[in-house]
Amino acid sequence: MNIAVLFGGISPERFVSMNGGKAVVQALRTLGHNVYPIDPALGADCIVDIDNIDIPNRAPTKSEWSNFPLRNLIDCINSSIFDNIEVAFLVLHGINGEDGKIQALLECRGIPYTGSNVKASALSIDKIASKLIFNATGIMTPPWIIARKKEVGNYEFLATVRAELGSKLVVKPNDQGSSVGVKIISDGNLDDINQAMVEALEYSNIALIEQFIEGREITVGIIGEEALPIIEIAPQEGFYDYTNKYTKGKSLYICPADISEDIEEFTKGIAETAFIELGCSGFARADFRLSEEGQPYIMEMNTVPGFTSTSLVPMAAKELGIEFPELCQHILDIAMEKKNEQKI
Repeated sequence: MNIAVLFGGISPERFVSMNGGKAVVQALRTLGHNVYPIDPALGADCIVDIDNIDIPNRAPTKSEWSNFPLRNLIDCINSSIFDNIEVAFLVLHGINGEDGKIQALLECRGIPYTGSNVKASALSIDKIASKLIFNATGIMTPPWIIARKKEVGNYEFLATVRAELGSKLVVKPNDQGSSVGVKIISDGNLDDINQAMVEALEYSNIALIEQFIEGREITVGIIGEEALPIIEIAPQEGFYDYTNKYTKGKSLYICPADISEDIEEFTKGIAETAFIELGCSGFARADFRLSEEGQPYIMEMNTVPGFTSTSLVPMAAKELGIEFPELCQHILDIAMEKKNEQKI
């Protein structure tokens, strides 16, 4: 097959995405496919020599990702490179890749792609929208309050937040991934909450202030509509921020997680329900906090989760005996089945 692997993009997760794209390109080539490594941030001249590029092991500076014109996304998908592409494998994380924009452009060109459609992608990356759906369908998610730029420096508002949600809080941008812009406030200090809100609002027009759930961090990968083995994530120190996610040795991953069978099945069921209620398809990953009482609280659904051979969804699939190239092929097969179903 002629496959375009899309990675990089215009996002604070650009470098993470490039690592995933490289892994997928290599895996698909081992299966005999004709693979085009494509970075949409580069516009019409978007084919990349993925084997010989230097990918920094850090988060990009704002200038390293935000200076690409958004018009480049249109120019890339509209280029002649896509004339013979049979399917696109998406490894684009965060805004301008996981939020429905690229999916919409591919649909306009009639090119099938991996993962969720435009609507499900947009809903899932919008943390507030997805939490509203969780609440409406009875799925437990931590209580939250919306914060906008007008609330910066409003200490009466911040005091209300603390009174309603408690002193231990999580402050995050509404539509980012990879823990970009996320801060944990442990003591309810109003100055710290305000500063965390300022930092979150650098990445999004809306910040989310959530009650922190004491307990363990677990994640559930989903392929098709079926949950994979649960993974527990245990950072060596602090919380599971960008550094602890992407620096080797900073976090311990336990797969399958050491939890009781009833909690495991209950959590998997929640992940599968959330996947369906958001309208997701293909593959995704649901992130949870498991309280000290054993109650799973869903945090968010990632419709384009990390996808190197050592990322969490591939790690869980490997527990079932599914190697990385086979997993990539399975995800492609689901995308092609979805295309065929739409023709009927």
